[in-house]
Amino acid sequence: MEREHKLRLNTIIALVNQIIYILSGFILPRFYLQTYGSQVYGLVSSIGQFLGFVTLMELGMGAVVQSALYAPLAKKDKDQVSRIVISAERFFRKIAICFLIYTILLMIIYPLFIQDTFGWWFEASLIAIISISSLAEYFFGITYKLLLTADQKAYITLGLQSIGIILNFIICIVLMRMGLSIQIVKLVSAIVLLIRPLVQSIYVKKIYHLDKTLTLTEEPIKQKWNGIAQHVAYYVTNNTDTIVLSVLSTLENVSIYAIYNMVANGIKQLVLTLNTGTQALFGNMLANGEIKELSARFKQFEWSMHTIVTLLFTNVGILIVPFVTVYTNGINDADYMQPLFALILTLATASYCIRLPYNTMVCAAGHYKETQTSAIVEMCLNLGISIILVYRFGLIGVAVGTFVALAYRTIYLAWYLSKNIIYHKIKYFIKNLLVDALSVILIALITRGFSLNNISYLSWFVLAIQVFSVSVIVILIVNLLFYRQNIKNVLHK
Repeated sequence: MEREHKLRLNTIIALVNQIIYILSGFILPRFYLQTYGSQVYGLVSSIGQFLGFVTLMELGMGAVVQSALYAPLAKKDKDQVSRIVISAERFFRKIAICFLIYTILLMIIYPLFIQDTFGWWFEASLIAIISISSLAEYFFGITYKLLLTADQKAYITLGLQSIGIILNFIICIVLMRMGLSIQIVKLVSAIVLLIRPLVQSIYVKKIYHLDKTLTLTEEPIKQKWNGIAQHVAYYVTNNTDTIVLSVLSTLENVSIYAIYNMVANGIKQLVLTLNTGTQALFGNMLANGEIKELSARFKQFEWSMHTIVTLLFTNVGILIVPFVTVYTNGINDADYMQPLFALILTLATASYCIRLPYNTMVCAAGHYKETQTSAIVEMCLNLGISIILVYRFGLIGVAVGTFVALAYRTIYLAWYLSKNIIYHKIKYFIKNLLVDALSVILIALITRGFSLNNISYLSWFVLAIQVFSVSVIVILIVNLLFYRQNIKNVLHK
């Protein structure tokens, strides 16, 4: 029962954290746009993506470390846990040094290639400031975060993160209202975000009593290099669009993309919170050989994720353009009305979320090497299609590239799971997709006449309630027809 309690606690804290994150993520960009304009906001978004490039050097180690910790934590093997932590810390400190070198190079090179320049010092100083929190994370934050997550204690990390987000939100708005520069705002923000890794480090040292004096006679992380393809694909999926737009398009398009992606990514992160602790739970069950119970849990989890993703992203597809209309009202330095781009981006993000159950199981089982070819194909599809189509179709081109790549890998992972680990039949995936599609079509037909009465948040909120109410009723009826027992189980819980 202890692990069930941890799962519930992780999910609740994760949901609270995500609500705070989404609210902050919606409100702060509006202040940035009003205070500094679309070009500066686009510049900040672009720099963030380029700094994110250094995560490629992690080579998937985060996921592999977490998977390696499941068995020794389940067996309470303190020495093996310590060995894994020692090996991981050594690796991530090397990443921190590489990140520092990369940041310096980026400060020199980035201003030379950006199309809409603000001057070298303006851009270089922003790069240095924004990099601070990431540098601290690699030095003393990431290994302990992985340990807590693997031990189903993600609620500690998420709780600290929530405090940091709230403080950052308040301080940033105050500083912007005071008329201070973007550099000062970002510097204070970076300092505030150091709270989590610092406190997290103190907690782990006090509770786990890790033995850092152990000598490593062999590599304790067996699949140390097998997460490379997965990690590269993840990075490309999350960063290709902004980087391609930064290099081959304009900062205005980067800003437009950032606003729409803010909405889609906010909902994606909300879905991901429902997976908080699930991978650790599945990893624990696999380590203990509880395959029959795991199969039953996974089937329920798969249906739940399909249903939630359908509900949320159908609403996103219908409401995102009206929301952006209200959100960017009065900001006229870029054309934020992009309905086709919004639709494709929504489909792409939904595809990513639908594959979550299958990817979670692959990671819990540590099947990185076995699935790395599909990750490489996904990366090539995303990058290749985006570069080819961006010249003619701009925002729509990069969205198409992302959607095709994500849809491919979602189908592949569902197929892979049908043949491996728990041998989950592919027919369940197909049935879920068909039920999802039926729900989306019915909701779209019923709500096709709904629209904003005027450009205001109140009007949008009324529209959102109408669309969401219809969506809940339709999805409930459809799932009662095809998944009656699952609905009963959920209502019972």
